Amino acid sequence: MKKLLYLFAIFSLLTSCVSKKNQAIKQNILTLKDSYCKAPFQYNYSKKLPSYNSDSILLANKELKGTFSDQSILILNALDNLDEVHDIMKLKKDSSLSAQVKVLQLKTKINSKITIALTELDAVAAEFDCEGERVAQIGSYVDNLNNSRNNKLILYSIVAGAAASIAGGIVKDEGWSSAIDIGGGALGAGFGLATLNPKGKKVEFVHQRNLLRDIWHEKLESPNFPPFIWYMYTEKKFSNKESNSIIQSMKQRWLHYQFDDNQKEADGSVIFSDGGFYRADDLQNRAAMLNQMQSATRTINQNINYLLLDLDKLIL
Repeated sequence: MKKLLYLFAIFSLLTSCVSKKNQAIKQNILTLKDSYCKAPFQYNYSKKLPSYNSDSILLANKELKGTFSDQSILILNALDNLDEVHDIMKLKKDSSLSAQVKVLQLKTKINSKITIALTELDAVAAEFDCEGERVAQIGSYVDNLNNSRNNKLILYSIVAGAAASIAGGIVKDEGWSSAIDIGGGALGAGFGLATLNPKGKKVEFVHQRNLLRDIWHEKLESPNFPPFIWYMYTEKKFSNKESNSIIQSMKQRWLHYQFDDNQKEADGSVIFSDGGFYRADDLQNRAAMLNQMQSATRTINQNINYLLLDLDKLIL
């Protein structure tokens, strides 16, 4: 009898701890219903996108190729700074003080546009980073749910086995004792097998502003990205092999690694919706995709760096 009371006390203590942990988790999840990553107000970027006719742009500015790479010329066009560069090349032939001052003024105008582009890159990368952190938080919540569930089932399994052992020792009838042992073992095994649920718990996760959806559907323009950033994502000239844009290459990797080349599953995924019920695997995939886009966004800084180096050569 004392053993049963002792066992009941342990069971009550453990279930109480699990319950308190779940209450704390449920309170924290309320902060993840709305995204805290979006900007406090919506900036109305210009709807005008740079021209995607890169070959024509490069041909029309072929006199710049001695100083600028093709990518630098396309970035200058995207920033609407090609006229300033042509004016600087003309003014370099004039050694007067007024011409030199004009060159500095034009370079300041170009640098101003480049600075805005760099801050846009930082802002977009920061939002990807923040969304990744948000997913990690809710992923931790789902892991806690799954761990809590498994801990309960393991506890029930232990209690069932222990209770059956104690009861079997108390009952003197051999037939009943065997039946209790078998029943307790089966019940404990059932609780143990229940912990092997491969999908686990799911939780509602809302993201009406969904940057990954814009990437996946790859429309001509995106209201959630500055036009310059979207142009850099979608112009093939800025990818390594120039056969696919940054976004197209990213989508191919997602389809292969996150969705096992299942296009239908990818198109219907909760990841590209306004939100819904996520399992741990979905959250892991979303976090990985956000991190990949953050990295891809930051690599555009390399193109800006090369442009700045080319501009320095022009001014010297």
